[in-house]
Amino acid sequence: MSNLLLTRWIGVDWGTSRLRAWAMNSEGTVLARSASDSGMGSLRPNDFEPALLALVAPWLREGCTIPVICCGMVGSRQGWLEAPYMAVPAAPVTGGDLTRVNSRDQRINVHIIPGIMQLQPADVMRGEETQIGGLLAQEPGFSGVVCLPGTHTKWARVRGGELVGFSTFMTGELFSLLAEQSVLRHSVGADGWDKGAFCEAVVSSLNEPERWAEKLFSLRARSLICDLSRTEARARLSGLLIGLELGGTTQYWQSHNVAILGTDALSLAYCDALETQGALCKRYDVEAMTLAGLNSAASQLLNSPHALEAVQDG
Repeated sequence: MSNLLLTRWIGVDWGTSRLRAWAMNSEGTVLARSASDSGMGSLRPNDFEPALLALVAPWLREGCTIPVICCGMVGSRQGWLEAPYMAVPAAPVTGGDLTRVNSRDQRINVHIIPGIMQLQPADVMRGEETQIGGLLAQEPGFSGVVCLPGTHTKWARVRGGELVGFSTFMTGELFSLLAEQSVLRHSVGADGWDKGAFCEAVVSSLNEPERWAEKLFSLRARSLICDLSRTEARARLSGLLIGLELGGTTQYWQSHNVAILGTDALSLAYCDALETQGALCKRYDVEAMTLAGLNSAASQLLNSPHALEAVQDG
């Protein structure tokens, strides 16, 4: 029997620009994975089901309805179906709060994990709650601070199995705008890294945050008259912006160990930045945490007699 015939459910991480899916067995083991550029930002409401089926069709079979557990921007107002936010404090992943999507194809039974909202100060997240839920599934007694680096970096407090508060910083988006659309595009490289220059810029930004705009233009000037390399300019730009972010998040990382959930390069940069201030951090694989969170939601759904009424066993 093909391993794919053992698919019990499908996990989906549907972001603004990317769609990722995993075929999972009943033990939560990955049988297959696939991805595409059919992110939420490029789709109309009627495009979501065809985009999903194009990715997961090889894992489906006639006469069997397979649960599909989705997280991320697929549940946003511009997504397939808006999934309500849960207000903090809240357990980040609970099977009973999933939003059911009425799909046309009877081979799939689609559910979306809700996002998390905070009223004061106003903030929202979609997708990161699943990664935090994965961390709690892997480390049930975890209590402390979670940093989720990305386009919009999240800093979250977790206590007693619940997400109790969080803040979002648009550091990643600012980096992209400055590196690709400002005058700095002539000086900042598309890749490469200089850890020393990055850490120096982090400290500089923390010590003199009021001069950050001046230091940004200095990158352009140094590339013109001091032969600043494009690699070093990239690292310094990142360091200046992350340094500003650290200045705004001292209440999170001072006197707390920090769990960092992100891609390898970005999570390592945040860890290096925190270590310049003597903060302790531990990095976790973001895909592993996403899968653990999806698995937690799937386990709750599959163990719910009411939810299983809509699922036919193959």
